[in-house]
Amino acid sequence: MSLRLGLTPRTLAGHLLLLAAGIAAPFLFPGHTIQFAVFWVFVLFALTWDIMGGQMGYNSLGNILFFGLGMYVCAVAQIAIVYDVAQYTAANGAIRVDFSRNEYFQGLALGVVLSALIPVVVAAVLSWILFGLRGPYYAIGTLGVAIAAAELTNSWNYVGGGMGIAMPVFPGGPGMRERFFYAACMVATVLCYLFLRWLYRTRFSLAINAIRDDEDKAEALGLHTARYKMVAWCVSAFFLGIAGALFGNMTGFIEPMETAFPTLTFGIFMVAMTLLGGKGTLWGPVIGSTLFYALREVTWTYLLGWQYIALGVLIIVNVVYFQQGIVGWLRQRRPQWFAAPIEASKDETLGADGKA
Repeated sequence: MSLRLGLTPRTLAGHLLLLAAGIAAPFLFPGHTIQFAVFWVFVLFALTWDIMGGQMGYNSLGNILFFGLGMYVCAVAQIAIVYDVAQYTAANGAIRVDFSRNEYFQGLALGVVLSALIPVVVAAVLSWILFGLRGPYYAIGTLGVAIAAAELTNSWNYVGGGMGIAMPVFPGGPGMRERFFYAACMVATVLCYLFLRWLYRTRFSLAINAIRDDEDKAEALGLHTARYKMVAWCVSAFFLGIAGALFGNMTGFIEPMETAFPTLTFGIFMVAMTLLGGKGTLWGPVIGSTLFYALREVTWTYLLGWQYIALGVLIIVNVVYFQQGIVGWLRQRRPQWFAAPIEASKDETLGADGKA
């Protein structure tokens, strides 16, 4: 398994060390469990955006669509197995629906599955329309779809409209909800990372990189570019839908403009994090999201009221003066760190007499 993922003993040890740190974090800092869970969601944001924007060269500004869609799909599925959704949302908190432990987790499991699958279907349908556009037109088109989804949800009374949806209460004691969703967000992000690490070692990676370098030539050589673009966007939608389902339950309340479809915050953050770390790489989004999240927490704590200005300056500096990102800069400065290990040939390892 480690060989299929391209993990040497040294890199495997590093991954296990990072995994151990992730497992220990909520126990070492129990008061910051939710913040750490949001960090894992940010890493997943960057990883999924890089599939399109980094590996394939299609800069989407509307990936937040699948995050919000997954959030609402999960909410409707959880409520529908116990109560009428229209009555639940119409009451706007005036009624209390008690979910048993089994009902809650069965609804959550169903909701997460549907939140992964339905965004994939939506991405496949939209790909037939939006992938007729290229460059800035594609970016604007995806942004328009995300904004339209937010406005439609904001006026759809069945899902609460602008008043939002209060999510079912987690059936656990103090601290259980935070630790549960922290673990769920971490598992989802780790699985996304491992899947992409495997995917980028297949011919699929060569195909989407060819689309990024010159789509017309790739298509002229017989590459089914439309198919690869659709699959790449569906992969992003799959993991973003799961992230939305978990995030909505973690926050406990879904509001369309600020929680489900925050285009001006999370939608921009996922692009900025990838650019900061270095797009078109596997570790770039992880490093970029880590640094970006740390800077975000610092500015939200010590520069309250100026936080968006500070983040805006960071994005401008990154785009104007540091386009290759951290990983790209390191590749220029320390190329030996990224060189693939070369195994010695049999002739080189054997002496003249045929013995080692």
